[in-house]
Amino acid sequence: MRVAKVIGTVTLSRCHPAVAGFRWVIGVPYSLKALKKGEPDGEDFVILDQLGAGHGQQIGVSEGVEAAVPFFPERKPLDAYCACILDSIEVV
Repeated sequence: MRVAKVIGTVTLSRCHPAVAGFRWVIGVPYSLKALKKGEPDGEDFVILDQLGAGHGQQIGVSEGVEAAVPFFPERKPLDAYCACILDSIEVV
């Protein structure tokens, strides 16, 4: 799981029927160094969001095969899933 910051939403004109009706957000991941600074430094990517994460919030993102686990036994063509909304992060 990686930590990312939501920077926007995505509007789809067409999508795979298995993911129709879901909400999509754009997130920028943090490296460990960036978590200490408080600003993300990764390359932005699209994330399926069922939790209602808002602009500027920090989220936990599951990627790869784990992204589709919440929908098991259905199969969804996902690369990233918003697994949690983070209230605070403490890096020691």
